[in-house]
Amino acid sequence: MGRMKKRSLRRRGGVWDPLADSQQSRQRASTVPLTAQSASPTYRLAYVDDDFLCREELRPVRLQLELLKTEMMLAERGINSTIVMFGGARIPEPGGPAWAAKNETQRKNLEAASVYYTEARKFARLCSEQSAKLGHKEYVVVTGGGPGVMEAGNRGAADAGAPSIGFNIVLPHEQAPNSYVTPELSFNFHYFAIRKMHFLLRARAVAVFPGGFGTLDELFETVTLMQTGRLALVPLLLFGEKFWRSIINFEALADFGTIAPNDIDLVHFVETAEEAWDVIVRFYETVDPKSMPMASGRR
Repeated sequence: MGRMKKRSLRRRGGVWDPLADSQQSRQRASTVPLTAQSASPTYRLAYVDDDFLCREELRPVRLQLELLKTEMMLAERGINSTIVMFGGARIPEPGGPAWAAKNETQRKNLEAASVYYTEARKFARLCSEQSAKLGHKEYVVVTGGGPGVMEAGNRGAADAGAPSIGFNIVLPHEQAPNSYVTPELSFNFHYFAIRKMHFLLRARAVAVFPGGFGTLDELFETVTLMQTGRLALVPLLLFGEKFWRSIINFEALADFGTIAPNDIDLVHFVETAEEAWDVIVRFYETVDPKSMPMASGRR
């Protein structure tokens, strides 16, 4: 008994647990003498075997892990609700180079679009100032964690001294975390589907700035979930009415009959951060956040 190491038998939360934990087993396994047997991939503990975890048959487990890890970290941080910000990675800050431009027309358009970087930064600051009043538990800014509008969102939160979340995803380009994401809230995903779930799981409002295919995907995902009654009717803010109406002909969809005429009312067009924040304030003055309205889902 004298040679036995002592350790706490209480789990987090005070639960009594006399079994050796997985961390302890991992440490012990790493000290086993190196032999042909212990060097074999089959000898590795399953939960620390990267090659095993990346096998095709383990995809359901990886999906579960991506869902669970982020949920656990946000819950432990006490984050109850978020403000989601979507928008183009290629939009530069004012005075910055249009690094993604492929021709002169794109350069001029992207440089002019830097106004949305400014408004995204202001909007995130406004949200974060409200979040500070609530102990940074509500209205926490979340972005895709990358450059452009995403950087502006995390930067605006930092301007207010507030934490913000970054949901990065592994891509060939554009998706290294920006330096304004709170390090302890910087996440990385392989599965787009799980990442999109996390964007909406705590959303009190969704702000969408001009962007490309990824932004359009996120916009249509959000509006479809609201239209079909799978997501509460939270404020869905489209910054830049001229841009959005030039990209999507909402009225044509309604006239053709593929959406209901009142489906257009699911979105709010705004131009400035102040206007967007005012939409959120007025919305939550008229609804009970504990009992949010849902669409009927009738098509």
